[in-house]
Amino acid sequence: MFEWARILAICLAALGALSMSFGAQFQNDAVGLAQKSSRSKASIKSVLNLKQLLGVMRRPRWLAGTSLLGFATVLQLGALSLAPLIVVQPVGVIALVVTSLLNASLTKTRLNRATLLAISLCTLGIAGFVVAASLAATEPKIDDNKLRSVLAVLVFILVIFGVAFLRYGKRFTALAYIVGTGVLYGFVATLAKVVIARIEQGEFEWLTVFCALALVVAMALGGWFVQNAYASGPPDLVIAGLTVIDPLVAVIVGVAILGEMDGVSIWIALPFLLCAGLAVTGVLLLAQVHPEMKLARNLRARITRRRVL
Repeated sequence: MFEWARILAICLAALGALSMSFGAQFQNDAVGLAQKSSRSKASIKSVLNLKQLLGVMRRPRWLAGTSLLGFATVLQLGALSLAPLIVVQPVGVIALVVTSLLNASLTKTRLNRATLLAISLCTLGIAGFVVAASLAATEPKIDDNKLRSVLAVLVFILVIFGVAFLRYGKRFTALAYIVGTGVLYGFVATLAKVVIARIEQGEFEWLTVFCALALVVAMALGGWFVQNAYASGPPDLVIAGLTVIDPLVAVIVGVAILGEMDGVSIWIALPFLLCAGLAVTGVLLLAQVHPEMKLARNLRARITRRRVL
């Protein structure tokens, strides 16, 4: 029964990943249309201002994308209720493959070999996570000390991101927004798992409520970051960050704080580290070699040269 529950959890997470793919593509398209309508001539993608963001949120395509992402969240919560965090969260890498193919088809962008290699590295790295986690993960009791530790780390992360955004927000690149989104959503998944576990343990009290509130704050800030990520880069790069950095953060918290791999030998832990390195390398490579990102860099270089002249 336990194994069947994990299989069902992985299936739910896979369906959620498909929903995430189409939701991300719809939102990315809506952001692109909003930017084009707010300027007189074509330009490179840039950070969204408040007026553009409000305009985006009224577009039917953005609302459709949000609905699909909401459905993906429901499926993910169902999966988290059936299996450990480090088993469920990495399955979302399926969204990277689907989004890459979908975006390439819609934008008529030919993915080069380096881009396909980067996507393969992300996929293989996260797939290794799922296999290793399925064999070794446990579901320990979530006590108050673990909750406080998770919240303390999240508060520290929020302060760091808040200061960085206030001081350097205008200089943020697509990769910076994607990293921020991935880290925040990793904590969203962790807090969701914590709240579900506490409810199942019959321990829904003020500390659990505080975790739920922290989840909402992290999700809101992550949502702001992800819209700016769509405005700064292609959707498959955004999804690459979400499906690699998000599960890596969730796995680190799940292992280091929640104790989902307590007692596991070094021979199981070592593949986790190798797979993590492989997946992160894929994201960094994708940010460099993706055709849309290379085009954006070329446009920035041309604009800079014109201003100098």
